[in-house]
Amino acid sequence: MTGYGEASAHVGGAHFVLEVRSLNNKYLKAVLRLPEELQSLEAELETRLREKISRGTVTVNASVSNQSESAAYEINKKALNRYIEQLKGIDGSPAIDLGALLALPGVLQPPADAEGRFEATKGAMLDLLEKAIKQLQSMREREGKNLVADLRTHHQFIAARLKLVGDRAPEVIADYERRLRTRIDALLKDVGVKIDSVDLVREIAAYAERTDIAEEINRLSAHLEQFEELISSNEPRPLGRTLDFLAQEMLREANTIASKSPDATISRHAVEIKGAIDRIKEQAQNVE
Repeated sequence: MTGYGEASAHVGGAHFVLEVRSLNNKYLKAVLRLPEELQSLEAELETRLREKISRGTVTVNASVSNQSESAAYEINKKALNRYIEQLKGIDGSPAIDLGALLALPGVLQPPADAEGRFEATKGAMLDLLEKAIKQLQSMREREGKNLVADLRTHHQFIAARLKLVGDRAPEVIADYERRLRTRIDALLKDVGVKIDSVDLVREIAAYAERTDIAEEINRLSAHLEQFEELISSNEPRPLGRTLDFLAQEMLREANTIASKSPDATISRHAVEIKGAIDRIKEQAQNVE
C-alpha cells in the first residue's frame, strides 16, 4: 500500500529530517538514501524498518544540517606546521596553498567527543524513523479500510453468483433428461421400438457424473468463508500473501466449474465469478 511519513528534530545544534515513502509491491524492498555522515546507520535503520513493515517498496530519505561551531573539524596544528616546514625546505617551492594543505592526511580531525555525537545522532535518527513509520502506517491503515470495503464487495458478488450456480446445477440434469427422452422418442416413434429405461437411467447418471460440480461449489464456498474471516480479522498480521494464495485457489475452482458444466447460464456466471476473483488478486497485491 502507499503511504508517507515525515519527522524532524533539532539535536545538539543539528537539524535532522527523515521521510518514509511506500509504494505497492508484492514483497518488501527497502531503499535508504542517507548522507555520508549517516551511512554507518544504514543497516540498523533498515532492520528497524523491516520490523515494522512487511510489504511494499519503502524509500527512506534522511538529511542533516549542522551550522553550530561544535560541528567544525579541528585543525591539527602540529601536523599542518610539519607539512609547511617540509614544503619550505624544497628548492623553488611554490606558494603554499592552505586550502590544499587542509586536505592532507591528519590535518583535519573530527570534532571533539565524536563518539558521543555519533550516539546522539543514532538515537535521533532511530526516533525519527519510528515517528515517520507511525505516520506512514496511519495513512496505510486508512487506505487498507478502503481496500477491505472493495474486497468485501467482490466477495459478496462472488457469493451471490455462486448461489445462482448452485441453484441452477440440478436443473441442468433435469433439462438433459427431458431433451434426451424427447430425442429418443422422436427417433423411435416410427420404428415402434422402446428403449430400456435402465439404459436411459444409466446414460443420465453418466452425464450427471461428468458434469457434477457440487464439490467445486462446496470448496469455493469454503474459500469464501475463509476470505471473509481474513478481511474481518483484527489480528495485526500480514494478510496480503494469504489473500493472494486464497484467490488462486478460488480461481482454480471457478475454472473447473466452467470446464465441467456445459450449461450456458452456469458458464456465464462462472465467467463473472472469475472476473471478480481477478480483481481480488489485483487488490491483494496492495494488501500488507
